[in-house]
Amino acid sequence: MKRIVIFASGSGSNAENLIRFFQNNDKVSVIQVLTNNPHAKVLERAKNLNISALSFNRVAFFKTDDVLNILKASKPDLIILAGFLWKFPQFILNAFPGKVINIHPALLPKFGGKGMYGMHVHEAVVMKKETETGITIHYVNENYDEGATIFQAKCAVLPTDTPEDVAAKIHKLEMEHFPKVVDKLLNA
Repeated sequence: MKRIVIFASGSGSNAENLIRFFQNNDKVSVIQVLTNNPHAKVLERAKNLNISALSFNRVAFFKTDDVLNILKASKPDLIILAGFLWKFPQFILNAFPGKVINIHPALLPKFGGKGMYGMHVHEAVVMKKETETGITIHYVNENYDEGATIFQAKCAVLPTDTPEDVAAKIHKLEMEHFPKVVDKLLNA
């Protein structure tokens, strides 16, 4: 059985989608959700789906081996960042080489980097009058949004689209593609 640990910071819609996708799968299982936000809705979503969920603070993540030890005990085959807003520490990446992926709500390398997440990305896409945007699933390295691309999906941005319209299109792409790409990665 391949094991997934998901990191999320907010609502957790991508986390829930992944959990539900693999719920009755005999080859892949989401075993844990970790969050840096003790009030994140992802904790409630995980609990409702009977998935172990924990929150941690900056010290546990960056200054000690607490989160690293949780991960080592969980023995994940893949660590998925799904709306996780903190930069992953190098020592955790070193412990799980090639096993940490992220989903970004734009076509990287455009609209990536520190501070580029959620509505900030969609607002920038609309402001720059882009004609298309999309999602990028990529490996995580020591820099924000610079790891090797695994998959991209595109959608049109109309001149009349608001950031909220763009967000809805991106959400649809995430729900459709993210679980399939994860499944393919784990079963390749």
